[in-house]
Amino acid sequence: MKIELISIGRAAKILGVSIGTLRRWDDNQKLPAIRKSGKRFYRLSTIKKHLESEFVENSDLVELAWEWVSSEKGKEPFSLFYCSNSAVFKTKLVKMQNKLGSISSLRPIFPLITSIAGEIGNNSFDHNLGKWADIPGIFFGYDEVKKLVVLADRGQGVLETLKRVRKKLSSDEEALEVAFTEIVSGRSPEARGNGLKFVREVVAINKLFLEFQTGKAKLEMKEGKDALNIQSSETSIQGCFTVIKF
Repeated sequence: MKIELISIGRAAKILGVSIGTLRRWDDNQKLPAIRKSGKRFYRLSTIKKHLESEFVENSDLVELAWEWVSSEKGKEPFSLFYCSNSAVFKTKLVKMQNKLGSISSLRPIFPLITSIAGEIGNNSFDHNLGKWADIPGIFFGYDEVKKLVVLADRGQGVLETLKRVRKKLSSDEEALEVAFTEIVSGRSPEARGNGLKFVREVVAINKLFLEFQTGKAKLEMKEGKDALNIQSSETSIQGCFTVIKF
């Protein structure tokens, strides 16, 4: 596989810093260069990874996801957080699991964080297959320093999904309570709500905080609080928005 090297000038332009800054980063090993004939070069892949890590570090994932899911007109989110299909999501979920698992303080709980994120993300793909309103796929990002995971989709939302089997449901709030408290159906592919019931159980007995919104209904849960706190939000969204804090 050919490694693409770029000059220090091009690397500086991509990163939006001066050549002098890159020289200092090389000297202090923050971003080491490759020396050839007395000149400094960089792997293009290394520069892209550094750019992505800087973006994550300086971004508010919650704000990015909320702006995307609540906007009137849909567009693909930043590629670093975009899972266009379930295969991409599962690959990124494994990467998150490995990352969180490498942090000693999270070892007792990282499998549960991965499991509930997986349930929520998989729900988005399973329940919106072929029925996405505009942009297929989900927003999925995490920050191990800020200790949070964010997921969002521009799908049909919980109410429209559950009305296929619970036709009398009339509000986002009612649908959200059903999704988190009742096993709607055990017959695949009609097992709607079962995954969110599992999410509720995990959050209630572990040091986790969950925020979940669909339509105008917003739910908050934290450890030791099995009761659901469901309120009406001022802003209605197309699909679902989730924040997990650990």
